[in-house]
Amino acid sequence: MTDDPLVIFTPSGKRGRFPQGTPVLTAARQLGVDLDSVCGGRGICSKCQITPGYGEFPKHGVTVSEGALSEWNEVEARYDRIRGLKEGRRLGCQAKICGDVVVDVPPESQVHRQVIRKSATIRDITMDPATHAYYVEVVEPDMHEPSGDFQRLCDALRDQWQIEGLEAEASLLGKLQPVLRKGEWKVTVAIHRDHRNKPRIIDIWPGFWEGRLYGLAIDLGSTTIAAHLCDLRNGNVLASSGLMNPQIRFGEDLMSRVSYAMMNPGGDREMTNAVRTAINGLAQAIATEAHIDPGQIVETVFVCNPVMHHLLLGIDPVELGQAPFALATSESLSLAARDLDLTAIHRNARVYVLPCIAGHVGADCAAVALSEEPNKSEDMVLIVDVGTNAEILLGNKDRVLACSSPTGPAFEGAQISAGQRAAPGAIERVEIDPATKEPRFRVIGCDLWSTDEGFAEATAQTGITGICGSGIIEVVAEMRMAGILDAGGLIGSAEQVGTERCVATGRTNAYVLHDGTASGGPLITVTQGDIRAIQLAKSALYAGARLLMDELNIEKVDRVVLAGAFGAHISPKHAMVLGMIPDCPLDKVTSAGNAAGTGARIALSNIAARAAIEEEVGRIYKVETAIEPRFQEHFVAANAIPHATAPFPELAAIVTLPDVSFNTAGSGADGGRRRRRG
Repeated sequence: MTDDPLVIFTPSGKRGRFPQGTPVLTAARQLGVDLDSVCGGRGICSKCQITPGYGEFPKHGVTVSEGALSEWNEVEARYDRIRGLKEGRRLGCQAKICGDVVVDVPPESQVHRQVIRKSATIRDITMDPATHAYYVEVVEPDMHEPSGDFQRLCDALRDQWQIEGLEAEASLLGKLQPVLRKGEWKVTVAIHRDHRNKPRIIDIWPGFWEGRLYGLAIDLGSTTIAAHLCDLRNGNVLASSGLMNPQIRFGEDLMSRVSYAMMNPGGDREMTNAVRTAINGLAQAIATEAHIDPGQIVETVFVCNPVMHHLLLGIDPVELGQAPFALATSESLSLAARDLDLTAIHRNARVYVLPCIAGHVGADCAAVALSEEPNKSEDMVLIVDVGTNAEILLGNKDRVLACSSPTGPAFEGAQISAGQRAAPGAIERVEIDPATKEPRFRVIGCDLWSTDEGFAEATAQTGITGICGSGIIEVVAEMRMAGILDAGGLIGSAEQVGTERCVATGRTNAYVLHDGTASGGPLITVTQGDIRAIQLAKSALYAGARLLMDELNIEKVDRVVLAGAFGAHISPKHAMVLGMIPDCPLDKVTSAGNAAGTGARIALSNIAARAAIEEEVGRIYKVETAIEPRFQEHFVAANAIPHATAPFPELAAIVTLPDVSFNTAGSGADGGRRRRRG
């Protein structure tokens, strides 16, 4: 057992041990981590900036001390003096490994930028936003009517627009008098009034102001943060943008972040500051992309899971890590943007956070319910928002149930040997010939298949870098359909399967999907460990859905909706072969795209929708998977591919799965061990 320090890179999840004194950039290159550098490690280009994480990381099984990296050297100090390094940043070419360390590679240091696949879905939305602009004519003051200018503005808004009970910030009162006089007592006022709170003046302009007011609909996920910039007059999406959640460096899944907060005093504040800073940067970036002044963004709607909800609000999530998983508050919230340190948008902007359903089923699930409306469905619909923590809704107009299921990050490429986030060069589609066992694939950024003429030239710039989530699902399902993988999830040997692509790795086997080593590229394989990680993730997803079906005493669903950015890229056939979802006609398995983001846009655009989802959340029945005894039973049965006992008749009608079993001698490098069934 080596004593060399362990280095773990996020968000890729790649790890390895390196001798003390190894530069972080060198370790990154040897592991195939996406860390940029163009100056040859001389500390000139600054492309290789990284952020080390310190403290307890239960998810990774490491404790990172302050001395995990070498002290700043003169190269870093000089660069900081001349051009400046963000707080906590190091240069990967200069920082040397001295102990176990978790290293985050920020988006700007990645050669292949992450693809945040959460574009806006076209949707008809009835416009009635909380924030409107109103033109009013105010009575001038005179000696006989001594009321204040604000009172006369309120009178004008009451008489001309039937708006009463106005409130205003002190800073606006200071602006009021010069604006009224400049506009000759004619002004445009931006007023925020939703379904619960008193109307509040956001801003005031002289005369008739012809500008536009904008809002942000933000889906704050554990892995990604996606935002849609919407025109509050007509609901048009001007721009959509996203970034990786910087909290990934504290843990890839939710419980890891809760553990980080538990074991590191002030850890919750670290994560809160990180995500708020990221949101400010995202707001600035999306405004720049749309060519608008970020000061015109007057409202933001957030949807998020419970842990993200608490960390956004600055609430320690420790209670969400232990039964009974109590939320600090489950109701919707309406508050000032400055309360969340959101300084990149209008100084008086307002924030609305959708209600949470329960301790592990958050505002993002409520947003999916608002978007997909299972409570209005005539047929039985299963809605699965696939992510690091899957949220599941099941029901129809009579009753709707919800649960969350801890799938983990495997579906998004983490915990997979060649896995990566979605980025140009990542394998996203796979087909395997069942006769020859030869694969072909497509990568993000190229429309050609690997067997097509011109593929090598088309992918020369990005290279073939790894496998993203949709590619993981397809390759595992294709291996099952091609007879490379048996129902128990075992990869056969070269002799058993009949292809040299199956290579021995100790007592197990791996399947070679792509070998780029001849040209200096990576060897991309699917290992037995990768299969197990996918089995665990898909079993948790299926078991959650099955628990809800048990509660309603049903054996099948009429249709399945795959929601979430990742869900939009899942092939229904491959998902069914894998056994991620219950059996259903494939033409009844559809994608809703980023349904949580759509729900956020609906809530941003229509205050009646806010009232409706607040009422509906109170009717949704929550099933707690953590304490349901049948969850483990369903989980174990779902480990098989597609399932140990469920017949899957709809799938069987279109796909014949090979009846193979590799649970015998000869399955590994040394012949393996004969396993007994019992």
